[in-house]
Amino acid sequence: MADYYKVLGVSKNASSEEIKKAYRKLAHQHHPDKGGEEKKFKEINEAYQTLGNPQKRAQYDQFGRTFSAFGGPTGGWEGAPGGFGFEGFQGFPGGFDFRGFRDAKGFGDFSAKGGPASGWDFVDFGDIFEDFFGFEGGRKSKKRQRRGKDIAIDLEITLEEAFRGEDREIELQKMVVCPRCQGSGGEPGTKTVKCPTCDGRGEIYETHRSFFGTFSKVSACPKCGGDGKRPEKKCNECGGDGRVRKIEKISLHIPAGISDGEVIKLEEKGEAGELGSRPGDLYIRVHIKKHKHFKRKGDDIYYELSLNFSQAALGDVVLIPTLEGDASLKIPSGPESGEILTLRGKGMPHFYGSGRGDQIVVLKIKTPKKLTQKQKELMEKLKEENL
Repeated sequence: MADYYKVLGVSKNASSEEIKKAYRKLAHQHHPDKGGEEKKFKEINEAYQTLGNPQKRAQYDQFGRTFSAFGGPTGGWEGAPGGFGFEGFQGFPGGFDFRGFRDAKGFGDFSAKGGPASGWDFVDFGDIFEDFFGFEGGRKSKKRQRRGKDIAIDLEITLEEAFRGEDREIELQKMVVCPRCQGSGGEPGTKTVKCPTCDGRGEIYETHRSFFGTFSKVSACPKCGGDGKRPEKKCNECGGDGRVRKIEKISLHIPAGISDGEVIKLEEKGEAGELGSRPGDLYIRVHIKKHKHFKRKGDDIYYELSLNFSQAALGDVVLIPTLEGDASLKIPSGPESGEILTLRGKGMPHFYGSGRGDQIVVLKIKTPKKLTQKQKELMEKLKEENL
């Protein structure tokens, strides 16, 4: 997985202007119309779309890129904390956030008589427009939001599993749709009746007096959640919530080439929502176990091969392990310790495209610490030949 900062060639504390400048330079350099590589150009654009947006950049810095099982890579944790935008109150350009008034100079706590705090708990403008007018982030709330909670878990896999990709089944204890009432909250066979609290309107109206005057509040009915109707009898299993806590088996596909720390998003596989409303999402952060033979750098696999003196001097053909079985490798005569040989296309599959990385073989020449008498005699003869 390419690092967006490395793609643009900037540091993680680079300013917005530095990011924009780097993008323009690279986009001009790698544009396909000017002979650039299309894949590289797309990667540069993808990086700028995330880092050039302060909100997406903050998500990326905290969570990295995520992989949606229903839509490919995304620039951050959709639905995760910090992953939402605030739409301002209608009529105020630029999305005015009234919550800021609470911390503004001169808007501290006031008493009922108008002086500094001595009994009046000052309510900020954000609370006023949300509580008294029924607005949430600038929109009128006609129905209580009952979407299920998102769930985030960790999953450990082997390097071989990351190489080939595979299907997994995991068990997760969470809130699921009640099997008895199918999420309706009502006992099967009973009727649905008009909510007596709101008289079927789904809303309740209240009038409040405050420091600023009298306000009328319209909000979703707390008894029916804004539906205007309720089951005549609550479900015996879920108590009317439409959900119960159970262990659920969830099928998961791990894409080939996935990197350590990548996040897979399964839409609507989180907690079930109240009374059949939309479930939350499930986020699975993948961790790859340390391998006893291989080290991964990007999509390349590194393997250290030990050679004895005779193999290094004369050359050899050896079998070495790869992620898909043993492969033959020709060792030239006279290599130095630390020299590398490359097996093309024997690395990890590219997660965001076709093809594969390489397997890099690092040669290490062993110096024997104990020699037999015969080996000593042979070494003495080689010494005489200045070898």
